[in-house]
Amino acid sequence: MIKLEHVKKQYKEFGMDCSMQVRPGCVTGLIGPNGAGKSTTFKAILGLISCDSGRVQVLGKPADKLNSQDRQKIGTVLADSGFSGYLDIRSLVPVLASMYPAFHREQFLENCRKFDLPLDKKIKEFSTGMKRKLQVLAAISHEAQLLILDEPTAGMDVLVRDEIIGMLRGYMETDGRAVLISSHIASDLEGFCDDLYMIQNGKIIFHEDTDVLLDSYALLKMTQEQYDSLDKHDILRYKKEPYGVSCLTSQKRFYMENYPQITVEKGNIDELILMMARGEKR
Repeated sequence: MIKLEHVKKQYKEFGMDCSMQVRPGCVTGLIGPNGAGKSTTFKAILGLISCDSGRVQVLGKPADKLNSQDRQKIGTVLADSGFSGYLDIRSLVPVLASMYPAFHREQFLENCRKFDLPLDKKIKEFSTGMKRKLQVLAAISHEAQLLILDEPTAGMDVLVRDEIIGMLRGYMETDGRAVLISSHIASDLEGFCDDLYMIQNGKIIFHEDTDVLLDSYALLKMTQEQYDSLDKHDILRYKKEPYGVSCLTSQKRFYMENYPQITVEKGNIDELILMMARGEKR
């Protein structure tokens, strides 16, 4: 559905060199700290920026060759864009209907009511969370094959986030669809994504299936003496701590079985981001 091969973009103080893919039938998460290159990657995929080199393929075509029919198959939510603030939802509906022949007018309006979005209020008067809800509802309302969602649950409380993720799960029940999503909320990605990429300083530094991450990765905590005698073959990152050393590993069971004296904590996405971003390579 999406394939990036050494896609490069150089700005004055930031450079990107990104390779990744999103497979049909999969939800792929893109994680990383602020300024790591997530939004730049999304814009490259959508053809909103010109890249210096590399290849971007979307729906089996070069991104710059997508026609209007192809783009109707893509639903998007971008962090720094949205609908005109001078429209209300009722006046937005004919705009969406003219853009997308498969737009489900009544379902869209029903979902807006469900999520407490006022139909006659100007969008510029919406809160950040309300604007994001509107974007998500519009993105899933026109039979898109591919969703590209940059921080789609930002500004939402936990109940609304859960409802939105539930709707996205329903979207994925149709064969042949795919989602690329970024989020700072680890629980959204852990329970929803099939695989995860981590980007830092414009480069992909990590890729793993989510099930493998949650089952096999762990944070090890130990004294300096224990670290000195540790088999470090499967240590991905380490960091000095007040109590000694913490380490990120992809082989939790090995360390549990062979080093019962050290503390082994189940890995999660937040710890992965911190350790991959701040930890040192062995």
